[in-house]
Amino acid sequence: MLFGLFAVTLALTAGDPVEAALESFRRLEAYSVTLRAESDRTEVIRYFYRKPGYIRMEFEEPHGGAVLVYDPVEREVVLRPFRFLRSFKMRLDPEDRLIRSSRGHTVDESSIGSLLENVSELKKDGTLEVMGEEDVNGKKALLVEVKGRGGREVDGTNMYRLWLDRATSLPVKVEAYDAGGRLVERVRMHGLVVDPEFPQDFFSLD
Repeated sequence: MLFGLFAVTLALTAGDPVEAALESFRRLEAYSVTLRAESDRTEVIRYFYRKPGYIRMEFEEPHGGAVLVYDPVEREVVLRPFRFLRSFKMRLDPEDRLIRSSRGHTVDESSIGSLLENVSELKKDGTLEVMGEEDVNGKKALLVEVKGRGGREVDGTNMYRLWLDRATSLPVKVEAYDAGGRLVERVRMHGLVVDPEFPQDFFSLD
């Protein structure tokens, strides 16, 4: 009972932490982070983003050495699958199954912003509870739980647990659960840097 009152008090004082996270994402121009995504397999990716949606992924697991860039203007992905054969590149549609994540996400749906939009959509017909504060990767993070009513799912997820960095309001860890309560994905975000400077041709493999 006391824990429940504590959670309610935090929720009131923090306002809506999901909307605060979205607003924080809208304010930034770029970010870089290392993602460790665990579902039916483990993926480790160095991830770089610049508005309005340029993306670069450098794969460490399971396809070590592969590099992918996405151009939101041309809506085209360029993939260099082999570290040792830099001249070989593939031009792909972002919907191509070859470059979808283990959960079926496309490249253009891979940013923190896309994740937070899904959480916000689930919250519209669901509940939000602030569970308290925890230490994640040496950062103070607010633990937030968003659950869809009546088993409702968004992107195959009925409940998100998000650990939001107190300093930036952006997620440093996320767990997604289906309507049966099964953990379908856990993503840890290491070394998040907001508004880094990128070289001019960083989002091109040409």
